[in-house]
Amino acid sequence: MISDHFPPLGVGLSTPRLRLRMPTDADLSALADAALRGVHDPETMPFRQPWTDQGPERLGRAVIQHNWSTMAAWTPERWAFNAVVIFEGRVIGLQEMNAKDFAVTRQVGSGSWLTREYQGRGLGTEMRAAILHLAFEGLGALDAVTEAFDTSAASIGVSRRLGYRPDGIDHLEVRGRRVRELRYRLTRRDWEEHRTVPVEIEGLEPALPYFGVGELPE
Repeated sequence: MISDHFPPLGVGLSTPRLRLRMPTDADLSALADAALRGVHDPETMPFRQPWTDQGPERLGRAVIQHNWSTMAAWTPERWAFNAVVIFEGRVIGLQEMNAKDFAVTRQVGSGSWLTREYQGRGLGTEMRAAILHLAFEGLGALDAVTEAFDTSAASIGVSRRLGYRPDGIDHLEVRGRRVRELRYRLTRRDWEEHRTVPVEIEGLEPALPYFGVGELPE
């Protein structure tokens, strides 16, 4: 199996309604299809990089190539666990967790998107809760951080429900306009006080060194 050679591909997360895992090629095809079904109102842009502002052919290709390149660039010092989100057997979005020098910082960041037809059902909260469980319970993280534009009410709502606290602001250029970005931080203590979603992790033990927890085998 490919996970014998690259153990992060064997890590899986399960919640009451969702399954999260790093994607197979078949998953990436389904993920591209999910992106093409629409992620947000075209009049708004919730992402720093306006990756959805592409024609259908380029968008689908970009989704696949981005995930391939992220897996190819993985090192224990800098990694991104890009997990497809599966609901009722269908890929409906992506939940990312990333870190730089995790062995020292014990801090992770996150980002996500969900196809519009599945928004408003609490799935965004559930998928973020899954990745936070991996970070804090599985990897021993001390902090998790995230960002959202001040117009991204749904993303901000997820962060607040899960116990994040405000952690500053920034201003960025997106689509030629100045936008205000809000930063949020979740400490281990706040995560423990707010976790309500049951999460199961599988396949983590052999992957721990790839996340910077322990030494890689020779």
